[in-house]
Amino acid sequence: MHPLLCFVLGSSCLLYIGSPSGFGPGSNWLLYIGVPLVIGLWAQMRVKSAFGRWSKVRASANVTGAECAREILQAAQIQDVDVVETNDFLGDHYDPTKKQLHLSSNVYSTPSVAALGISAHECGHAIQHARAYAPLKARMAIVPVTMIASNLLPFIILGGLFFRITGLITVGIWCYLILLAFQLITLPVEFDASRRAKIILKEMGIIQPGEEAAGVNKVLNAAALTYIAAFIAALGNLLWLMSIRDRR
Repeated sequence: MHPLLCFVLGSSCLLYIGSPSGFGPGSNWLLYIGVPLVIGLWAQMRVKSAFGRWSKVRASANVTGAECAREILQAAQIQDVDVVETNDFLGDHYDPTKKQLHLSSNVYSTPSVAALGISAHECGHAIQHARAYAPLKARMAIVPVTMIASNLLPFIILGGLFFRITGLITVGIWCYLILLAFQLITLPVEFDASRRAKIILKEMGIIQPGEEAAGVNKVLNAAALTYIAAFIAALGNLLWLMSIRDRR
C-alpha cells in the first residue's frame, strides 16, 4: 500500500478503536471515517489491479523502466540524478535530497507498459526539481514539520482518546491540519508529474498510441486516486477528531 495512504488509514483505525462514543446513525463516524476508509481501500485495489494488468504487457519499445528513466533524464539534460533499484513493491519514488530515482524491481528491470509509465512519472518529479517547480519546492519545505506531526500523531491519538486528555486532542487536530496541508500540496505535484510522463513517453516514442498509451493512462490515473483518497481520509480524520473535541 502507498505509504501516505497506509499511514492515514492506519490513523483511521486508531480513531475507530479509541473513539469514546458510539458509531450508530446518530454519529458522523460513517461519514468521517467509514466512507474515506472504503475509498482508500478501493483506490489501493485499483492501483494493484492496473499494475497487475499492465505489468504483463510488454511495451513495443522493449526498454526496461531503468533504461526508460535514463533516456528521459538524458533528454531533459539532467545529469546529476542516479537511477537505483529498490526491493519495495510499488515503492517507486524520487528523492530530491539525494537526487536519486528509486524504482522497484518490477519496474527497474521490466519492459512493461506499467513499468514505463511509473518510471516516466518519477522522472517527472526529477524534471520538476530541476525546473524549480513551485509546488514541489513547497512540499519539500513542509516535509520536516510533516514528519514530526506524523511521528507524534499515533501517540497523541492514543493519549487523547484512550486516556481522555483533551489537550492532546487539540494537538492532534493541529497535526492533522499539517498533514492535510501537505497532501493538498502533494496533489498538484503528483498530477503534474503524471501529465509530464504521458507527454514525454509520447514525444520520445517510448510508448505507442493506442493500447500502450491507454495502459499508461490507467496505471497513472489509478495511482493518482491513492493521493486523492489519502487527502479525503485525512480530512475525515480531522473532522472526526474535531467532533470528538466539541462533544467534550
